[in-house]
Amino acid sequence: MNSVRFDMRVPGKSPAEIADHYRGAIDMARFMDEKGGFSIAISEHHCADDGYIPAPLMLASAMATVTESVGIMVAATLLPLYDPVRLAEEMIVLDYLSRGRVSYVLAMGYRPAEYELFGLDFSRRGAIADEKLGQLIEVLGRATRGDGMPRVTPAPFSPQGPYIFWGGGSKPAARRAGRNGLGFIAQNDAPGLREAYEQACRDAGHAPGLCQIPPDAMPGVVFVADDLDEAWDEIGTYLLADAMSYAQWNEEAGMDATVLSRQRSVDAMREEQGNYRIVDTQGAIELLQQWGRLSLHPLCGGCPPELAWPYLRRVADEVMPAAR
Repeated sequence: MNSVRFDMRVPGKSPAEIADHYRGAIDMARFMDEKGGFSIAISEHHCADDGYIPAPLMLASAMATVTESVGIMVAATLLPLYDPVRLAEEMIVLDYLSRGRVSYVLAMGYRPAEYELFGLDFSRRGAIADEKLGQLIEVLGRATRGDGMPRVTPAPFSPQGPYIFWGGGSKPAARRAGRNGLGFIAQNDAPGLREAYEQACRDAGHAPGLCQIPPDAMPGVVFVADDLDEAWDEIGTYLLADAMSYAQWNEEAGMDATVLSRQRSVDAMREEQGNYRIVDTQGAIELLQQWGRLSLHPLCGGCPPELAWPYLRRVADEVMPAAR
């Protein structure tokens, strides 16, 4: 299952271009649903000069209404910035709109500016996350069981409620997932994450759930092109803009766990052959066979939909049939 990420960075775009960007993402969701073999991930951040999407559930809702089967994951949902009751209500409505196809990776976030925007103390983010996670689990549980009043209504479409993971790149994040009986999706393959997660599950009386640890060498942004030189000339600046934005955020937060590339030029990024890669069809087939999936990001760094479409279609029409 190839994962397709949307974060909706739109640096320097006009309002009309931003609207086209969102429409392009929705059209791509419909295309992937028709083709099969894809899943969708929608990210969340705030206070971003490049327009990074701050309201992922709204885009997930729009995508859900034009699709029938593709899975949609809101990853990550920055839980401390939400009211748990209101979030539970919106998750339940989206559970109906999608007929149970939307799941969530909850996370704490790492940018002080986002906490400041919501009037929250960044130094207490762990405690805030624990408090709100407990509230959300309880609210969704009461809605699912139909226990007492007042409670959020209606009950979820999914019999056990929307599927929730906890995400992060540290052992405390892994333990938070485990002690709350959630699956865990890691940002990195730091040593001991799986062990910390499984032990926390057992200590809290939960059977370990799905634990996804991404291999460090697996590229996170893949484009498939006929002509590699032409493709780097066409979209390389967008890939670089995406990488540099994440690097800046990590520098401001004093961390490097989510840095995707440290390169500062398109040529250096191409030479690196790291997280950002442009490959030909055969190269994509080999990556798919090696890792079992491709991680795609067609609108990466504000890449216009009209430029992005051929790269996405090439995966669906050339790579996937050849790799079967």
